[in-house]
Amino acid sequence: MSGYLKLCRLAVAAASFLLVSAPAFAEKRVALVLGNSAYRNVAPLANPINDSMKIAATLKEAGFDVVDSRRDLPAAETRRALRDFADKARDADIAVVYYAGHGIEVDGGNYLIPVDARLERDTDIYDEGLSLDRILIAIEPAKKLRLVILDACRDNPFSRTMKRTVASRAIGQGLAKVEPTSPNVLIAYSAKAGSTAADGDGQNSPFTSALSQHLTKPGLDVRRAFGFVRDEVLKSTGNKQEPFVYGSLGGEDVPLVPAKAVPAAAPVPSPQAEARRDYELALQVGNKSALNAFLAQYPDGFYASLAKLQLDKLSAEEARVAATERARMAEQERARLVAEGAQKAQQAKADADARAAEQARLAAEKAKQVAQEQSAAAEQKRAAAEAAAAAPGPAPADKAVNVAALAAGPPQPDVTKSVQSELRRVGCLTGNADGTWNSSTQRSLSQFNRYAGTKVDTKVASVDTLDTIKLKSSRVCPLVCEHGFQAEGERCTKIVCAEGSFLNDDNECEKRRAKKPVAARERPEPRRDYPEARRAPEATKRVYITGSQVPRGAGTGANGRPLTGQDRATGCHSFGAIMSGVCP
Repeated sequence: MSGYLKLCRLAVAAASFLLVSAPAFAEKRVALVLGNSAYRNVAPLANPINDSMKIAATLKEAGFDVVDSRRDLPAAETRRALRDFADKARDADIAVVYYAGHGIEVDGGNYLIPVDARLERDTDIYDEGLSLDRILIAIEPAKKLRLVILDACRDNPFSRTMKRTVASRAIGQGLAKVEPTSPNVLIAYSAKAGSTAADGDGQNSPFTSALSQHLTKPGLDVRRAFGFVRDEVLKSTGNKQEPFVYGSLGGEDVPLVPAKAVPAAAPVPSPQAEARRDYELALQVGNKSALNAFLAQYPDGFYASLAKLQLDKLSAEEARVAATERARMAEQERARLVAEGAQKAQQAKADADARAAEQARLAAEKAKQVAQEQSAAAEQKRAAAEAAAAAPGPAPADKAVNVAALAAGPPQPDVTKSVQSELRRVGCLTGNADGTWNSSTQRSLSQFNRYAGTKVDTKVASVDTLDTIKLKSSRVCPLVCEHGFQAEGERCTKIVCAEGSFLNDDNECEKRRAKKPVAARERPEPRRDYPEARRAPEATKRVYITGSQVPRGAGTGANGRPLTGQDRATGCHSFGAIMSGVCP
């Protein structure tokens, strides 16, 4: 056997020896059990107190060293209880926190709600609630297993009454998905992220009833125990509630209660036992070096074919990562040239490079998906074959189920929610990321295709779609503002027109038109049928015809003849008198 696999086997064997050789009673196990029923500002809950009492009794019967059970704690006392429990978990191997009561998700963060919380505004949760991160800090010192169990996915009444201080702040249904960053951490929800759990019609909730039956079975791996809990809750609720576990553990079984000591049976040799053990070790290491070392030792056979499929999957993932990075760099270069106003030839070349990189990324994504499906199918066949060969013993079948679960991908609602979050980031979606692929989300993705120049499928959310949107580092869809506002960066600002201007229907400032002065009323032309007009000389006729005044001397009348004293006495010096025919 190659040196690499030998070294890995020795390391695993040494660790297994240390764990197995230590007496079972040497492990210190501590638990904090919290139950909140008597809420002061909303309707009380019936079962959390009963549930917490049930779990506390179950853990005490299982031989836990410390079981600290608290009920109906306000915020200050809950924080004090967590602080005290952190001291007890400092030298523990296994630390467990169980909580039953109300919980809420705000902006992707999970919070437990003490009995004295009011939550009049959405920001009150940061002061009155208890974050899940605070609980993880309390159990962080535990060495072997840190377990948080939350029966807190009930329909929360606070979310319907609290005021929103920011319209974009999301208040989710149930609890949000978590990804623990520390090793050996498991977080169990009574219902999958984003859904609610039943409080139960009986004395205990369906989730707690199943926990009390399976969680503390001697020698049962905690992951297998939660698998049995999931099956029982689905059955009892008619497939309406599905518990879910987040986090990961190593390859060794981690039971909450050690198995009872039994005489060791002599192992039954198998022709492929050695190859199987080395394959599982290489699979646990999970890199190309381990798999290549296995193939060097076992170039042919069933497990060699499995190892080659695993290598194909790792190679496809590396190709996908490299193609995604190239596509991201090509898109950045294209955006830079556009921003700098480069020559059209350079921009065209950058566009072509970006399209080619995007096509290569999509091809790599498909190749990765095919490799994953092939390896997952092969592992399922292996698990079934090993389970059949090991029947009726349950232990090999248990391990086979764990190995087959390695290729599981993210749940579809999580992919949909991630795609919606990315569409919001690039400005194409205005609604909340609720994990529902509806017509509004499809229109938003169509807008993204239009402005980004892509052709992703709008009918369903996928990992390919998510990666495509992530390549865009800034806003893609234009910012749309209401009438009277204009886009400035990422905000809509009010349009203020200068004095003397107004905002027209096209959302532009237009100068007001000045009022035109009213023209003086023109005097009508004189009638040309007066006898005086026919008898008048030519100069006088011009006056009659045009109706205009002509310059005259001080002693000249309206008809152009010299004025006499009689004219002045009788008023015949005026133009109107002459035109009336009274004056000669």
